[in-house]
Amino acid sequence: MDNNLIKLAEEAMRLEYNVSKLYMIFRDAYPEDEQFWWQLVIEEGNHAALIKSGLDYFMPVGLFPDGMLPLMEELQEANKELGSLLEKYTANPPSRETAFNVALKTEMSAGEIHFQNTMTKSADSKVLAMFQKLNQDDKDHAKRIRAYMKENQIAVQS
Repeated sequence: MDNNLIKLAEEAMRLEYNVSKLYMIFRDAYPEDEQFWWQLVIEEGNHAALIKSGLDYFMPVGLFPDGMLPLMEELQEANKELGSLLEKYTANPPSRETAFNVALKTEMSAGEIHFQNTMTKSADSKVLAMFQKLNQDDKDHAKRIRAYMKENQIAVQS
């Protein structure tokens, strides 16, 4: 197995788990939005499971998609930023408005980070299709966060 691809997949899984932990903090801090955050927590865990499946089942047989390695630095930077947010917000949760805006920013960056170079290709393999679904789900999260914010009159910060 290619150690660089393994490290990339592990970093991508860490990103999904970190986002899930962040949303768990928001869920605990804002009971009025508990269902909304809980759904995102579950979905982020599912994203990590998709990547883990790719690592466990597709990597050993050489079916892991090409073109994702240049994103390692971006994944590492996103995880570093999420680590800081987790530390900060565990001790002192943000305002409700800030929580939603942080989530929106996170989803917008995650949608870009998740193997964007391969997302424009035609899905010529099951593995690539899996990662494209993961990427689409992240975009869907951003759309759902915006809709929930609008419905609940939470300001989107520029």
